[in-house]
Amino acid sequence: MKKFNIRKVLDGLTASSSGTASPQPGTNQNDVIQETLQSEHFQLCKTVRHGFPYQPSSMAFDPVQKILAIGTQSGAVRLFGRAGVECYCQHDSGAAVIQLQFLVNEGALVSALADDSVHLWNLRQKQPAILHTLKFNRERITFCHLPFQSKWLYIGTEKGNIHIVNVESFTLSGYVIMWNKAIELSSKSHPGPVVHISDNPMDEGKILIGFECGTVVLWDLKCKKADYRYNHDEAIHSVAWHHEGKQFTCSHSDGTLTTWNVRVPAKPTITITPHGKQPKDGKKPEPCKPILKVEYKTTRAGDAFVVMSGGLSYDTGCRRSCLTVMHGKSTAVLEMDYPIVDFLTLCETPYPNDFQEPYAVVVLLEKDLVVIDLEQIGYPIFENPYPLSIHESPVTCVEYFADCPPELIPALYSVGSRQKRQGYSKKEWPISGGNWGQGTLSYPEIIVTGHADGSIKFWDASAIMLQVLYKLKTAKVFEKAPKGGKEEKPSTEIVDEDPFAIQTLSWCPESRMLCVAGVSAHVIIYRFSKQEMTTEVVQLLEVRMQGELNDVDSPDPAGDHPPTPSTPVPPSSSSPTQEGEPPEAQPFTSDDRPRDNVPGLKVWSAPLKQSPGYQVELVIQLVWVSGEPPQQITSLAVSSSDGLVVFGNSSGLAVVDYLQKSLLLNMSTSELYSPSDPYQRQPRSPRKTRQPSGALSDNSDGNNISEEKSSKSPTSGSTTPTNSDDEHKQKRFIEMVKSKSRRFSKTVANDFAKMSKKISSPTEQKTGLDAKDSSFSRSRSSSVTSIERESREAISSFHFSESFPRKSDSSPSPSLWLGTTQGTVLVLSLSLPPTGDQRLQQPVGVSSCGTLVRLKGGILTMAFLDSLGAVLPPSYEPWSEPSAPDEEKTRRRRPASPPPTQDGQDSQYAVVCSEKQAKVVGLPSQSCFFKHNITESSFVLRADVVQMAAGLCLACFCANGHIMTLSLPSLRPLLDVNYLPLTDMRIARTFCFSNLGQAMYLTSPTEIQRITYSQETCDNLQEMMGELFTPLETPEAPNRGFFKGLFGGGAQSLDREDLFGETAAGKASRSLAQHIPGPQGMEGMKGAASGVVGDLARARIALDERGQKLGELEDRTAAMMASADSFSKHAHDVRPMLYQVICEVQTWVQLVFVSPKYFHCLIEPASSA
Repeated sequence: MKKFNIRKVLDGLTASSSGTASPQPGTNQNDVIQETLQSEHFQLCKTVRHGFPYQPSSMAFDPVQKILAIGTQSGAVRLFGRAGVECYCQHDSGAAVIQLQFLVNEGALVSALADDSVHLWNLRQKQPAILHTLKFNRERITFCHLPFQSKWLYIGTEKGNIHIVNVESFTLSGYVIMWNKAIELSSKSHPGPVVHISDNPMDEGKILIGFECGTVVLWDLKCKKADYRYNHDEAIHSVAWHHEGKQFTCSHSDGTLTTWNVRVPAKPTITITPHGKQPKDGKKPEPCKPILKVEYKTTRAGDAFVVMSGGLSYDTGCRRSCLTVMHGKSTAVLEMDYPIVDFLTLCETPYPNDFQEPYAVVVLLEKDLVVIDLEQIGYPIFENPYPLSIHESPVTCVEYFADCPPELIPALYSVGSRQKRQGYSKKEWPISGGNWGQGTLSYPEIIVTGHADGSIKFWDASAIMLQVLYKLKTAKVFEKAPKGGKEEKPSTEIVDEDPFAIQTLSWCPESRMLCVAGVSAHVIIYRFSKQEMTTEVVQLLEVRMQGELNDVDSPDPAGDHPPTPSTPVPPSSSSPTQEGEPPEAQPFTSDDRPRDNVPGLKVWSAPLKQSPGYQVELVIQLVWVSGEPPQQITSLAVSSSDGLVVFGNSSGLAVVDYLQKSLLLNMSTSELYSPSDPYQRQPRSPRKTRQPSGALSDNSDGNNISEEKSSKSPTSGSTTPTNSDDEHKQKRFIEMVKSKSRRFSKTVANDFAKMSKKISSPTEQKTGLDAKDSSFSRSRSSSVTSIERESREAISSFHFSESFPRKSDSSPSPSLWLGTTQGTVLVLSLSLPPTGDQRLQQPVGVSSCGTLVRLKGGILTMAFLDSLGAVLPPSYEPWSEPSAPDEEKTRRRRPASPPPTQDGQDSQYAVVCSEKQAKVVGLPSQSCFFKHNITESSFVLRADVVQMAAGLCLACFCANGHIMTLSLPSLRPLLDVNYLPLTDMRIARTFCFSNLGQAMYLTSPTEIQRITYSQETCDNLQEMMGELFTPLETPEAPNRGFFKGLFGGGAQSLDREDLFGETAAGKASRSLAQHIPGPQGMEGMKGAASGVVGDLARARIALDERGQKLGELEDRTAAMMASADSFSKHAHDVRPMLYQVICEVQTWVQLVFVSPKYFHCLIEPASSA
């Protein structure tokens, strides 16, 4: 535990080399702040990934372990078991996963990638790892097949050849099936790539090979020749065996299904076009879309199931992808919301030579996962327990809250459970493998996501799980504009035509007050209630924020641009208002007059029925000003104890009393500066090139412009020539990211994709950022660029606090602290009436106290510490039912920090972090005690003061990918890890920190990645994660029956080792493929474990199973011995009787076959007698 003395700090002894301390008179010797956080308390690692796998490409299922694997186009593999059991794996190459194959009930997975590599994954540990890799050099992989309970993997290639791999050693066999031996010798054309491989269910020595051209070959592995060849005119997409091994079905590119008898290769026995129109004249039906995949599954009790994707008629009105289920005479066409990537039929048995008994179909769509119940009428779907609906509408903002009030999650779940859809299957979710983790670190965590359709979702994120709790639709407050044409299917990409999209939100978990801001410059305030209510009239407050003093209506004294009062000036191309504007936002009305005092959206005018949950308290809308749309809201904050909401943009800020439904303050940013403020800004028009009074001369302006240009010159300070246009775009983009890191415009995203490589370069990055830094100390410029930059000083952050807004204050009072994009921290003092009726009748006083401090870069976050270094959370009003009586409502605030002592010692510390710096300022003296320059070549995207288990720190995420933590209040660097380079605007927009060392971001449009920077969480992560593999006994093989065993029927086994082993087949060519061993060997696969608890559990299970099996074996042995003794006894008793019967039979046989003469002689004595 390290102690920091304020006196020593003031004397110049700082903890960080980059930190500086300003002298503070009158410090007390006993004023010591103990910092408990050290570097060893921090470690950065990924915890879990939630959501739907982005851009899925393949799928596999283990029917015994009940585990589902999904591969993606980016080389990721997501594994799903029961609800809460998920795992994420990533191939280093990043190539697309084209196929997945489970080693059924072995805890292993084979993945084939588009870069012609095959990998073996070990799933017997909590974090799967690659055991072996085989990289093909001369042939492209097109198809893989691993027979059940086999260690030999068949790999088909683009050249039409089939290679065989031993999955234990991951070495190639010398046994190769060449395409020219498989097809007929008379064929003059290449059959194309291998699209299918499967072994005969009844004869492992025969495999079926499907070529793209339409040829199917039944290959005899022992004889190394083709038994039969089946030719068809149309290309083949998939092949499915019938379980008895006598027939197979093929799907073709013309929408037909052909069924072939194994011993009749001349023509198919059945040819059908499931969705084709059958002509009456007996001609061939019209061609349909290709049937991409077909599966044929049999049942004991009735007709077989034929499941296929595709095959619809070209003139079908339905444009959506469909899955067709044919069962007997019925055909069901199931429409899907997205294109089908793959599907699998889940069956009761893993053995292909038994009746399959299908019970469900897993359908992998481009943006969803659907499981269909085949055993219920109407084929209902199962309710999906996984959090795969994150992207139901594109995510536009995210907030993460750890260590929430414990009663909050049950409250949200109770109101959210009423929103669940009906009509799901009544059966349990069929993907039920794995076990939950046994970690002890558990505290309430909630993730809140805002979406492009105006919806807000609350997620329970406790114990590295994710489950949706409640969904709020903010668009219900507004009237929807009629749309022409058909409704388009939802997209995961954010577009500009989303007028209800959530821009930012502010949520108080203690009071449950919620405030959201949308892209149409609207703010909605919600209260939480468990009772349903109907609002007769939605409360509306319209705010006119004109911003600058000299704006669009001001004349141009220079005369270069004559004024046009009747025609408003359109916003400049760099104005943030152009991104995300609703389509109906036109600058003119129907009578060609500029729009003025008109909001962007129309509030619902009829009575509004509000379900239990969050209910509308007040709607605030910014209106158009002289044909100019309102600026989008950049920052937002709500205070439940004060009953206030504040929001700001590039025009200024507005403070609203949502209890009295009144506007308290509406000021431009320039008006917030006091006349004596050294950082006072001169008001300027953002869209005029004229020079305001008091500005610099043209000569000064020209010097600044030339200085800017010279700093960008390829010959000054840079050895590599660069394009001036690219540099201009790069600088412009960096400014956009820094000032609007939470924006989600497609234009910004496209610019980011083009400039991401430049931003990642330190040398080029420094050029644009240094220009930004130089503007901080440089004189004001009258150029258009500088005017836009300076006049667009937006409000970037707010913080309500019980603090000291003035130096002369002797006790803390309610105040509002705000930061701007130019690095200024301003303070507003709040004068609140007494609680009760007076609070609802008397106005709230708001007064500006001027500037507190100035930092480089825009202000990102602010927080307050008490005299002991503990964080002072904002005061709040505890939640109570809005309809409850007033006497039951209690207004309580958290205790403020103690007042300063008589010697003038500071009793609070304000922590301020900007894009470049962090400072700790004492209050009320407003003296800077600590300063730390966080980055020089980059800028901070997100910063938060977070509470760790052992103390308090400042966490920062920079654009160069570094995640850093600084101690408080001394700002010592504790952690600096180069974690994630900024490759996507989505990361900058959604990255957020939370308490107890948790953080998260949107890693793709459909997935949330959670990380931790806490050493304690990293140490317990293995115990918290679930286990994928569970020791289970493989089901018994189907009984062959007495007569099949007697006469040689049933499945024929094959010793593949004798065929494919090195002794019989020889060695494969070394140049064909390269073997790359993984970090573990096959011998460590079954012994790999993750954590002591997992080891003990597995050992206990294995021991119990061993004892149970030994007991069963002993019982069976005793029963067999008793049966043998009984059989021996009965055999001994029957033997004399059997001998006598045999003798009598032999005697009668001799009598029958003797001559008639002797027979007559034998009879006569008997008759005479």
